Amino acid sequence: MTIITLYNDHDHHLKSERVGYLHHHTHDNKNHSSMQIEHSYEVDVNWIEDRIGILYSPELNDEMQVAAPPQFPRGVDKVWSPEHLFTAAINSCLMTTFLSIAESSKLKFEKFSSKAHGKLEMVDGRYIMSEVTLSPSLTIHNEQDMDKAMRILNKSESACLISNSVKSKIIFNPRIKIRS
Repeated sequence: MTIITLYNDHDHHLKSERVGYLHHHTHDNKNHSSMQIEHSYEVDVNWIEDRIGILYSPELNDEMQVAAPPQFPRGVDKVWSPEHLFTAAINSCLMTTFLSIAESSKLKFEKFSSKAHGKLEMVDGRYIMSEVTLSPSLTIHNEQDMDKAMRILNKSESACLISNSVKSKIIFNPRIKIRS
């Protein structure tokens, strides 16, 4: 369930707050229990000119320009677009999920990197990010860790909360290298 609340802050700017709820339910009516886990993240954007804005969060130190991509009218080249950020969110979530699972599984590795390709297309008269291809590359030290490393990569993809939150098709092409 998602709740969107609109309100004015003390500077009279209209803000929106999106809160997601994750519920765990049992089907036994006698012992019905509900667990709510909630985290929220604030990201704001202010328009500057043309199709360019500044994206920032009061929770973070950096801000960045964001604009319509150059494929659209008056889009801007060489500036992060929502489409880039969408693809980056999925790719960076894969990395952080992998790092967590690899640590708890005590997998020793030398290098992790991942390339992502987001596909925007017109479907039923609307633009959607229809698929994201993730191509992680993992370098390990020992060949005997190959199966474990692949299991952890696959588990990372299936546990990634961002890719689980979007309706885009996720294509997963992991590669494992053994350091020679």
